[in-house]
Amino acid sequence: MHRPFHAFRNVALAMPLAIAALPALAAPPSAIKVSDCWVRSMPGSVPSGGYFKLANTSAKPVDLTEVSTDAFGMAMLHQSISNGSASKMVMVDKATVPANGTLAFAPGGYHVMFEEAKKPLTVGSTIPVTFDFSDGEKVVAQCAVKNAAGQ
Repeated sequence: MHRPFHAFRNVALAMPLAIAALPALAAPPSAIKVSDCWVRSMPGSVPSGGYFKLANTSAKPVDLTEVSTDAFGMAMLHQSISNGSASKMVMVDKATVPANGTLAFAPGGYHVMFEEAKKPLTVGSTIPVTFDFSDGEKVVAQCAVKNAAGQ
């Protein structure tokens, strides 16, 4: 009779150690970081631009495939392309963040076009934006709302 109690006691003592080890088994920290995120507040139904920096600390390139927020009905990835004196904006399916590198979304280059604002944006506030990547990762960032001059 002494043995079953002894075995139970060992299991009971081992359980807290096993539970303490669980955080080590949790998902690794994100290899993608979003920083300096801001959205340009525009009047009425004029689309707003979204800008940010992406950093990839993994050894593999990863594609940004989608951006979304509840503050707007639609968000599309765009890139401004310059042909000498002319510039045009084209929609893109993805933007690649290089391995151990960065990619900036800035005026005149890659950017997000946010359309169909659900309500007017307040300069100085923030909105949550979700970034979806080709490896299945999703990153949520708080993006500052700035005026048309980016302030």
